[in-house]
Amino acid sequence: MTQTLVVEDLRKKIGRKTIIKGLSFSLKKGEVFGFLGPNGAGKTTTIRMLVGLIKPSAGRITICGYDLQRQFTKAIRHIGCIVENPELYPYLTGWENLEHFARMLPDISKERITEVVKLVGLQNRIHDRVRTYSLGMRQRLGIAQALLGKPSVLILDEPTNGLDPIGIREMREFIRFLAEKEGLSVLVSSHLLSEIQLMCDRVAILSKGSIIRIDTVDRLLKEQARVVWKVEPLEQAKKQLESETVILSAQADTLITYYEKEKLAAWNERLVQAGVKVSQMEPKLPTLEDLFIELTGGETID
Repeated sequence: MTQTLVVEDLRKKIGRKTIIKGLSFSLKKGEVFGFLGPNGAGKTTTIRMLVGLIKPSAGRITICGYDLQRQFTKAIRHIGCIVENPELYPYLTGWENLEHFARMLPDISKERITEVVKLVGLQNRIHDRVRTYSLGMRQRLGIAQALLGKPSVLILDEPTNGLDPIGIREMREFIRFLAEKEGLSVLVSSHLLSEIQLMCDRVAILSKGSIIRIDTVDRLLKEQARVVWKVEPLEQAKKQLESETVILSAQADTLITYYEKEKLAAWNERLVQAGVKVSQMEPKLPTLEDLFIELTGGETID
């Protein structure tokens, strides 16, 4: 898949303190990439560097093949973003807001404005004043603004912040639509770990200015999945399973092993045939929140 955003050894130093410590990651065309970090991890600082609001102390940011530092104008035209909250004029209508922002970009036609309005589903309210919009509608209008220039990369900082459960689901589905149907690369930062788990293809977990893991959500969770076995006798069960899987814990009548769904039935059959009484076989499937807490040592998330 085509890489649209490449970050190499990105660093940011303020005074004598290094805030961002050599971040490297990339986004692919058509994927949703989650950006998670505890308080002070440097998530917002990184996003501000990606969109050109602050300069990195070192490292390289490449957007659709253009170096952000050396070819800023060419690079930044491929980025659409909402950093923190969309800045809108409440006394103007949604359409007037988009017309205003369109004047700042080259060659944005009324047809393009109509296109993004339809894309974000605001056709019925676009001529109402923004002060009458719900928070979810304002978020959609902000995304419409970010899409005016036909970017390849969309960066959304806390897009579900403050939304009710229905609004969160709609926003999640809309972001997936932009990636899958429109082919955008979408970088999403969020403190709602359950939403990142449902929304994102890959996740980067930040801690203290460094990325500690990047992987697909499925792979990250699979590595942390476990099976709890209640067995008797323990030593006989341990002998049967230790050649099949890694035994993480064995005490009293309990074994804890890695989780491999396709092998569980065969493992259980092997134990029974060996005369082991299996009174419980319980998969423990972690959430992204469990993994986050384990990797960051329980640090508070943003």
